[in-house]
Amino acid sequence: MLRDQVVNIAGSLIQHGPFNDRVYLMKAAPDNLEELPSIVQGIAQENNYSKIFSRVPASAKEHFLSMGHVEEAFIPGFFNGSEDAVFMARYLSPERLEEQDPNEIATVLETSLSKFNELKGMELSNDEEFVVCCEEDVLEMAELYRQVFPSYPFPIHDASYLLRTMSEDFVYFGIREKGVLVAVSSCEMDEVNSNVEMTDFATMPGSRGKGYSYYLLDEMEKNMRDKGIKTAYTIARARSYGINTVFSRHSYIYAGTLINNTNISGGIESMNVWYKKI
Repeated sequence: MLRDQVVNIAGSLIQHGPFNDRVYLMKAAPDNLEELPSIVQGIAQENNYSKIFSRVPASAKEHFLSMGHVEEAFIPGFFNGSEDAVFMARYLSPERLEEQDPNEIATVLETSLSKFNELKGMELSNDEEFVVCCEEDVLEMAELYRQVFPSYPFPIHDASYLLRTMSEDFVYFGIREKGVLVAVSSCEMDEVNSNVEMTDFATMPGSRGKGYSYYLLDEMEKNMRDKGIKTAYTIARARSYGINTVFSRHSYIYAGTLINNTNISGGIESMNVWYKKI
């Protein structure tokens, strides 16, 4: 499968490639903020990408705005509870900026927001088991992701990628039915800045509607609180009633929409950002 590359440039972590047709400034080096708009612009122009997407401290917002970027989302206290984060974008083609289904996205968001803080509790049956995934699970996890997502912005279909991220800053969680892994999710931790992305939720088609995502998110929050993490957030498919409602019910706050941002489930889609202090 075609993959975008992740590179370290002067201490900043940048993903780029034709798969997502973008440059994604994932982590900005604090001593290099002045140069970063020009760096990502150069990468985008050299490769003819249609979007630049950056997550930066709010103190860099005005500089990015002056370089032609716009703010798409905002998370207060993202960096160790003290400095806010802004999600900035620059569109290099008019087509990339044009959302094809704005009414559908608005309806999904409205429906999700109407469920705010309406938590749904669930208990697992004797045939169901919650697990923190380990090395022995990666082949089964990769197969589950292959069946659920025709495409994904990161190579979660690859067991070697899952294994590597387990040894770095990811914790994966799952639910088994009669021993078979049927649902999975992950926490991508930034312990230095005390935040975590709640991500990679997937449930096998035959096991949907049972509330597994709700259960997983509960357990993920408990795990992250025990590690001292202050802020949890997610970047969710803007057209998905299910995942947006899961986060709204858990009292996550809507932070903004990233237009045509991510190659997921077979095409580039807009994504909603949600956050919560945990």
